[in-house]
This record gives sequence, structure tokens and C-alpha cells, in this order.
Amino acid sequence: MLPGITRDSILQIARDLNLTVTEQVIPRELLYIADEAFFTGTAAEVTPIRSVDKISVGKGVTGPVTKAIQKEFYAIVNGEKADRHTWFTPVKVRAKQPVHA
Repeated sequence: MLPGITRDSILQIARDLNLTVTEQVIPRELLYIADEAFFTGTAAEVTPIRSVDKISVGKGVTGPVTKAIQKEFYAIVNGEKADRHTWFTPVKVRAKQPVHA
């Protein structure tokens, strides 16, 4: 795993949701018996992992922990929930500006 802003944010959200967060190296085979798994990153944001080596992770669908983390993450980044961790830098705009493609 690489350190990153999105990863750190997801770890904080997991703690906020009272999930136990443990960071450790695991053998690949543990992924085969995991209930659920997901990627995090700038582009991936929070993306469920459906299979590893063609073996379904859990039921092969987005699990409840992943859904809860996704919901909280997107609510914060979309401004539906307060930025309680001050992750964003406000940018003052004097007037509405049109967006040009």
C-alpha cells in the first residue's frame, strides 16, 4: 500500500464509523476468504473489489462496510455533510462564473 490523501481520508472515515482499523501485511490467500475488499485512491476513490484471481470476494458484490464508507466519503466530498476534518480549502469567488467546455 502506498500512503496517500484519499487512503488517509478513508481510514479516518472508517474510524469515524467506529470500525476497527488495523494495518498489517496479509498473505494473498486471505483475500480469497475476505467478506469484502475495496481500493482507494485519487481516481478509484472507494471502489469495491469483486474478485481476486477470478475468486469472488465475499458474495462478489459491494459489501455493507464498503457501502457505508462510500456513502460517508461521497457525502463529505459532495458537500452534503460538513467537512469536519478541514480537508478542503475554501476558494472565494466574487460572482458566479460560467463553465466553458
